[in-house]
Amino acid sequence: MLAAFYVTYVRNITDIDDKILQRATENQGKYFQGLTARFIDAMHEDEKALAILPPDQEPRATGHIEEIISMIEILIDKEFAYSAENGDVYFSIMRFPDYGKLSKKKMDELLDGARIEVGELKQDPRDFVLWKAAGDGGIGWDSPWGYGRPGWHIECSAMSTSALGNNFDIHGGGTDLLFPHHENEIAQSECATDSKFANLWMHNGPLRVDNEKMSKSLGNFFTVREVLKKYSAEVVRHLLIASHYRSPINYSEHSLQQSAKALERFYISLEGLDIENAKSLTNSRFEKTFFAAMDDDFNTAEAFGVLFELVTVINKQKGEDIDLANQLGKLLVRLGGILGMLQSSPADFLRGDQSIEIEAATIDQLIAEREQARMEKNWALADEIRDQLTAMKVVVEDGADGSSWRIER
Repeated sequence: MLAAFYVTYVRNITDIDDKILQRATENQGKYFQGLTARFIDAMHEDEKALAILPPDQEPRATGHIEEIISMIEILIDKEFAYSAENGDVYFSIMRFPDYGKLSKKKMDELLDGARIEVGELKQDPRDFVLWKAAGDGGIGWDSPWGYGRPGWHIECSAMSTSALGNNFDIHGGGTDLLFPHHENEIAQSECATDSKFANLWMHNGPLRVDNEKMSKSLGNFFTVREVLKKYSAEVVRHLLIASHYRSPINYSEHSLQQSAKALERFYISLEGLDIENAKSLTNSRFEKTFFAAMDDDFNTAEAFGVLFELVTVINKQKGEDIDLANQLGKLLVRLGGILGMLQSSPADFLRGDQSIEIEAATIDQLIAEREQARMEKNWALADEIRDQLTAMKVVVEDGADGSSWRIER
């Protein structure tokens, strides 16, 4: 029997840092709250389009200033942190012997490239900031060390522990955050709470574009909304989860087309099945193998392999045992739904394409005219219409029950 786990998903939002304040200043001095609210709203819209489930809690740094200050006070009292004369507060990494245990970095290695920036009063160039003095006219809050604002690392520790307690099971994030951000979170959190911070760390691989790092400086930067103008949300989602989450994801036209083709195979196998009235298959070998893959560090690549095997069996059973094919199709949709996939009807997916600006009614009319021409044995006209549809990227499939169509991918 499969175990049931009730998950509390918390996603922190950094809504105050130097880059945000700089961006707000560049936007004619607009309030940073308006800038962050606009991007948070846009993020929520994009997530909804991609069928990403919302978190149970979504704390923002500016809503946890009191908790941030309290955690810093504890660190100072325990002598893990110190206040500088200018109002900055720093964490002393030499006071935490386990520093580097996540990234496997050695203390001596961290000296290479470490430096003290102009205006910083660190005791050690490797120390990191917990609180930054805001200066005259800067955005900030009152604190025991003067007017200022929190450092990025302490924000996440305060928000996480406020929502989940001193210790929780899983901490996620990109591989680019492993060091120094997650390393610093561990150090300050465990020193403040005397507890292990997170039991398991899950770092997802980077997104690359045509095998290059995605960045604005390279001009290879795309927004979700730009991509969704050409490809369906399900195609984009497949691209993101078809490989193991720890692996790099390569975004390219070729990889998106491969995802579209993969989904096409799924939906073609489901076409013509009566899933709604089919019996539910439980504890089948497909289900067991699928969950075994997902239990193995969320191995979505292997889980998709199980679904493709299921498609092969469905296609075979369509001509041998339609009742079994219907049951297997229902299982395919259920397992696919765990990955946020295969929740459209076959007709909607196979006949819909953001890049094709042709109404379905127009295609249906041409299909009907071709059917009439075939009935009248006007093969020349039938071939002419088929060529016209092919030019429109429409694939016509003739069967005993008439002709059907789908968009070529």
